[in-house]
Amino acid sequence: MKQTPPNGTAEQHVREIRRQTRKKYSAEEKVRIVISGLRGEHSIAELCRREGIAESLYYVWSKEFMEAGKKRLTGDTERQASSG
Repeated sequence: MKQTPPNGTAEQHVREIRRQTRKKYSAEEKVRIVISGLRGEHSIAELCRREGIAESLYYVWSKEFMEAGKKRLTGDTERQASSG
């Protein structure tokens, strides 16, 4: 683990530890969480608490998910229009 210099503050040291121990979510995990939110079986707040993420992060993932789907569907339409 990377050590902070001795002259660094305790706050900087804590930030560095948090950055190194932050959970990384795979694309599959993100999709699962976003789809769970779209189903509406539980509130977004409850879902985020259960998954251990901030609501703002859920909404970022949700927006990316929707934009990717929109882009994909637009690509299909363009291919159909240009195919013989």
